[in-house]
Amino acid sequence: MTAEEVAQFFRTHPKFFDQHPELLESVFVPHPHGGRAIPLAERQILALRDKVKLLEGKLGELIQFGEENDAIGEKVHRLSTALLGTRDFAATAQALSLHLREDFSVPHVALRVWGKPLPEGALEGAAVSEELRARVETMGPPQCGAAAGNPFLAWFGDAKEHVRSIALMPLGQTKSFGLLALGSEDAQRFYAEMGTLYLRRIGELTAAALAARL
Repeated sequence: MTAEEVAQFFRTHPKFFDQHPELLESVFVPHPHGGRAIPLAERQILALRDKVKLLEGKLGELIQFGEENDAIGEKVHRLSTALLGTRDFAATAQALSLHLREDFSVPHVALRVWGKPLPEGALEGAAVSEELRARVETMGPPQCGAAAGNPFLAWFGDAKEHVRSIALMPLGQTKSFGLLALGSEDAQRFYAEMGTLYLRRIGELTAAALAARL
């Protein structure tokens, strides 16, 4: 009988060892981590322990992800509350920048708004070229990636020399009227493959708060 035939026999007779439990103590197999041969029953126990360790590791990761998401969700909630409590555009822009820096640890924030009546002298109303507006209009969901070569990098002024990664959030649903740009000095903070659910929500909250005050 070949090894494959033996394996097939056990596959088609899964209750074989239930009917012959004494064989579990008489069949010896190599220890999974090397060394002496051990009974089949002991090998099964070791295999189950390895599976339990693997599942515990995965469960730990899920718990960690859940805790991280809860923490981010709480920060988004605080941002929402702060934006709802503002009375004018200037206060909204200030609250947005403050919470992004303090709560989300984003050191560099740039906001531009066009096609709306802004307070005179507002930095957020600085001229934006038609080319950049067109880019925002076709951007879709938030975009993340390296700062080098990004056409919006100049918006960070003197700080642009320190920005290594950028997240861009178009403002507006049917038609964009602005862009919120976040800059980090960590090259891995905002990367192309990262999830953007919370960035999208921050962009939507920002757009709604600004539109209501312009």
